[in-house]
Amino acid sequence: MKRLLIVHHTPSPALQAMFEAVREGARTDEVSGVEVTARPALTASPVDVLEADGYLLGTPVNLGYLSGALKHFFDQVYYPCLEATARRPFGGYLHGNNDATGALRALESITTGLKWQAVRPPVVVTGEPSRADLEACWELGALVAAELGDV
Repeated sequence: MKRLLIVHHTPSPALQAMFEAVREGARTDEVSGVEVTARPALTASPVDVLEADGYLLGTPVNLGYLSGALKHFFDQVYYPCLEATARRPFGGYLHGNNDATGALRALESITTGLKWQAVRPPVVVTGEPSRADLEACWELGALVAAELGDV
């Protein structure tokens, strides 16, 4: 069975809704053979990353950048996981109140360094998530799970 790891920093109701939509999509009945686990960014470890076959990453945009929690996660796992996790699929979702350009650039830079493969561009939501935003999060979860499992 393949393992999909959701690493998230979820300090707001908006991010909670996005996280739940991503997790629900990743657990869709349309994909089999995938175990979905979730870890807060501050507690996710290199072992969690090494044991997973793909990743979903969720973060608020704080002052135009990734949350400190997700940056801490990357700082902890980067070198221990650098070679072993190359070419694994991932997806990302971000929530901010305005511009997410810096956070997107950082996510792309770090995941490119890890040699992870984006399944699709990150879902970026500003303000209150709409129904369409939550559907995009659900689809993101389902697409990353489908990369790992049987459809």
